Amino acid sequence: MNISNNLSRTGEFTLLLCATLTIMVGAAVAPGLIPIAEGLYFTEYPSLLITLPALGAIVFAHFFGRWIDKHGARKTLLFSLWSYCVVGVSVVLLSGEAAVAANRIILGGFAAGVMASGTALISQWYDGEARLKMIAKQGMAIELGGVIFLFIGGLLAQVHWKAAFLLYGIAAVCAFLIIFSVPSKSKLSVSKVSASRTKVEHTATNPTSIKSILSFAICAMILFFSMVVSLPQHLEALSYSEAQIGYILSYISLVAVFAALILPRVVKAITEKRTLSLSFLCFGAALLIFGMFSEIQTIILAATFAGGGFGLSIPLLNHATVEISQEGNRGRNLSYFAMAVFAGQFFTSIIDFLPLNLNLVFLIFSAVAVCISIGTFLTTFASTLDTNSD
Repeated sequence: MNISNNLSRTGEFTLLLCATLTIMVGAAVAPGLIPIAEGLYFTEYPSLLITLPALGAIVFAHFFGRWIDKHGARKTLLFSLWSYCVVGVSVVLLSGEAAVAANRIILGGFAAGVMASGTALISQWYDGEARLKMIAKQGMAIELGGVIFLFIGGLLAQVHWKAAFLLYGIAAVCAFLIIFSVPSKSKLSVSKVSASRTKVEHTATNPTSIKSILSFAICAMILFFSMVVSLPQHLEALSYSEAQIGYILSYISLVAVFAALILPRVVKAITEKRTLSLSFLCFGAALLIFGMFSEIQTIILAATFAGGGFGLSIPLLNHATVEISQEGNRGRNLSYFAMAVFAGQFFTSIIDFLPLNLNLVFLIFSAVAVCISIGTFLTTFASTLDTNSD
């Protein structure tokens, strides 16, 4: 069943702009990481400025899920946006590792709140195929945001290390746009809510369904970010320049945008279950090629598979979380999904501590990805996807 939405184009753009804030947490500081770390007196482990927000999201996401279910997605989103802006910008007033670390962790919590409540709002205004298309656009927005904010963050960091944190002020712009372009209540018909609730009643109450989705989300993010965090070091060892590495990483994001764009068509053609399996097969192919080859043509091919895997997996799993949820637990389930996404990012930090060379790490992760692709058809989630496709 498809219900047309009554949200304006400005409202739709606003929800997509809010989605970009999840990637901005790290993208704002990544280009100027070293001078920013020096300015904040956080020089011993500067990479934590990027990874600590993920830890904050894991810790605080559940709180925002309960807040969504109790007070509504719109109020939660506005609270998260204002707090995101204040916490993100105010870090320039701090110094010392403890204070800065606490700030970054808290910021990650509000990023999870933005992510969960933003998707919850989408679920209120869109249904069926329209909802999948909007969540696919959300995935596109996140990846495009990464490309844009990395570029802008680098320019601002060149002016002054504090200037990069001005990017977090976009959250305040989003808050104003939400107030004026996204009404407090969805105008979707009551019949839509009843039909959706009937459709998912037997799966939303089954904890194995959401657990399976979250497991796939964690695995997808680990596989994807294992490449993102390792490729700069790996490609540098292969004599690629910093500019070439930047182009390759940007290309991965652009491919992910395209994959998310065609996701609804892929799902319609081969079903959700097979789309998920295909996404992990893409991850496996990318990791295999990165681990075995070094020529630019093969690296570009691997980057294509990497971006395709992300664009076909995370938006699909996000949509599945919405589909199996009821009104009373949607906020919590979406907060769990946010936790899973950020947990996958955070877990990739262990790669630096593995006593293995990156080629072997890529090959091991490739084998894992292929096994997951095959195992998709044997899980509870596979039957859930079949139900949603009917």
